[in-house]
Amino acid sequence: MFRMTLSKTARRALLVCGAAGLLASCSSLNYYRQAAQGQLTLLSDARPIDDWLTDQSTDAKLKLRLETARQIRGFAVRQLGLPDNKTYRNYAALHRPFVLWNVVAAPELSLKPLQWCFPVAGCVSYRGYYSKDDALAYARELRAEGDDVQVGGVPAYSTLGWFNDPLISTFINYPDAELARLIFHELAHQVVYVSGDSQFNESFASTVEEAGVERWLAGFGNVQMRANYAKYQARKKQFLALLLNCRDALERNYASAQPDAEKRALKAHLFQQLKDDYQVLKASWGGYAGYDRFFAEPLSNAHLAAIATYTDFVPAFRNLLQRERSFPRFYAAVRDLAALDRDERHRRLRQLASNPPTA
Repeated sequence: MFRMTLSKTARRALLVCGAAGLLASCSSLNYYRQAAQGQLTLLSDARPIDDWLTDQSTDAKLKLRLETARQIRGFAVRQLGLPDNKTYRNYAALHRPFVLWNVVAAPELSLKPLQWCFPVAGCVSYRGYYSKDDALAYARELRAEGDDVQVGGVPAYSTLGWFNDPLISTFINYPDAELARLIFHELAHQVVYVSGDSQFNESFASTVEEAGVERWLAGFGNVQMRANYAKYQARKKQFLALLLNCRDALERNYASAQPDAEKRALKAHLFQQLKDDYQVLKASWGGYAGYDRFFAEPLSNAHLAAIATYTDFVPAFRNLLQRERSFPRFYAAVRDLAALDRDERHRRLRQLASNPPTA
């Protein structure tokens, strides 16, 4: 039965894993094996949304969430020009809080993240595991080599259209606007994706999610939903500013001519300051604990290494969207940027950021 229902998907996954294996050392094969097995298990657990909705045993709350997700999915196609395919047409209920765990690492006195290179995705600054224990084991190896490491849970990811990514229990209960944000972001990766340029890819997807949610709330939100999302965005902006301030201070520290021992001491001080500043910020939010998970592990360079990936080029993409005035034209302009070499692409994005279009 498994072969019959997943034969096409299985062949594709095995092809990807096989190609990866040809490029990998023997020590990497276990990693690719768990990745292929994890993806296949996720897909085998997924059922069409209609099946869940017609199943009398499905919880009423889950039915409502699935209906909401389907409405958001339709909006993504009609209003945002995002792919009309089988992504997010199924739902999988997992018995874990995250679909996978990412391992991020950076040297002890540097904020430049380590890179791992894969077929299709190119080089990225994380390595994902479907088992938390496997992620923690790999993190221990990296720490033993002297690197700073963070292990973080991931509620969703995109396979860039290679597979029919399902809705998952790890994020289906998000508030409506945050659910829309996640769906728009992950679908945007199927529109344009440049292998090895995470800064470009994530900033583009973040722009689509932000602009998409603004439009979705205008059409389907109520006063309370808009207020809640505005509060969510304000908190996110304040927390990000806190992290960027710490990152800037760390960069100055690591670039200085001070002895390594002094750099380590200042590093410890800056991370303690970040923890203290967060508590002050959290108190100003009335105790809102939505970012506590960031501090679940001892703070390290890995926590801040890739923080700018999702934000650096967002102002440029926002200006480009405003200039093009429609999502299809915007996507075409982004594809033109994607066709350039990395240096020229980034140069033009910096130029776009500093030159907002006139009214």
